[in-house]
Amino acid sequence: MYLKKLSLTNFKNYELNELEFSPKINCFVGNNGVGKTNILDSIHYLSLAKSFFNNIDSVSVRHGEEYFIIQGTFVRNGEEDQVYCAFQKQKQKLLKRNGKEYQRISDHIGRYPVVMISPADNALISEGSEDRRKFLNKIISQYSAEYLSSVLRYNKALQQRNRLLKELKTSDKFDNEIVSIWDSQLVKYGSYIFKERDNLVNELIPVFQEYYSLISSGREIVKLKYRSQLSEGNFQEALRNSVNKDRFLEYTTVGVHKDDLILEMDDFSVKSIGSQGQQKSYLVALKLAKFDYIKAKAGFSPILLLDDIFDKFDSDRAEQIIRLVGNNRFGQIFITDTHQNRLNDILSSNEADYKLFRITDNGVEEIIQNGEKLK
Repeated sequence: MYLKKLSLTNFKNYELNELEFSPKINCFVGNNGVGKTNILDSIHYLSLAKSFFNNIDSVSVRHGEEYFIIQGTFVRNGEEDQVYCAFQKQKQKLLKRNGKEYQRISDHIGRYPVVMISPADNALISEGSEDRRKFLNKIISQYSAEYLSSVLRYNKALQQRNRLLKELKTSDKFDNEIVSIWDSQLVKYGSYIFKERDNLVNELIPVFQEYYSLISSGREIVKLKYRSQLSEGNFQEALRNSVNKDRFLEYTTVGVHKDDLILEMDDFSVKSIGSQGQQKSYLVALKLAKFDYIKAKAGFSPILLLDDIFDKFDSDRAEQIIRLVGNNRFGQIFITDTHQNRLNDILSSNEADYKLFRITDNGVEEIIQNGEKLK
């Protein structure tokens, strides 16, 4: 599966742009702020119907305009699919495949899987557990519609239970029967979510460790651990035992919405002991493990988006990553970098088939195709 063509209208800094890609490696070079990352984010939009960086569609509309349109041609199993994603301010987002509008955008998720590696991934280390739960959710949702539905239903039940707890705190009577209705929903969907997350982390661990060793030459020992209250006992019983505490606090204190993914290096938190280079190596290895996992589930390679891959890496680690992703283990790849010569030299030395685009304030131009200069 690969993206053959891309068309942008009023998307971020692009007024109108049309590009045609290599099925293998596509590189975008240019100064900071010219829109390299925006190209990758538009591909993320086509694949997952939302930006990688935020959930507010209106911020992706070009300044001074009222709408954006992203169109792309995906090739899968030899057949072409036309995907159309549009957003207009004050209106709902529109998503179509081959001219037919999706009634539920969630039905699109997983059809054209994508994995993005970005400096923004550092939030997995620096921020709270919510970011790490979203990381797990995004992986499983790209191959399991049932999981995505379960997360949505769990969150709805959680909101209802929390609202009920607030209402009952000021009431003279506490109705356990009403609370138990939402408890049963949390147990039903939460138990399934826990099982899927647990299976995912167990399968990620060896692949993640292998990738980290390849990137860092085995300098450190890295680990992943899945922490969940559901592994400690019966979920239904835990909800019953916590009801008085929950009523006092006015929110639910037990469940998969409290899960976390523990990131360790040499038996310590990677946040506390990892250098910038080590942390980024950790995150790249984690994302490449995600790639392998989705590939195994989907039966074909996701599109791999590498944004500013050289940031905070020494030249040896950066070149090792490019060599790694340039082999046949991966499918179509998009890479951004600020230094054209550096990227071109690495790709040329690996004899990889690639296209290289230069982005300036005047737009996007293709300058290298299959190693040959066009201009």
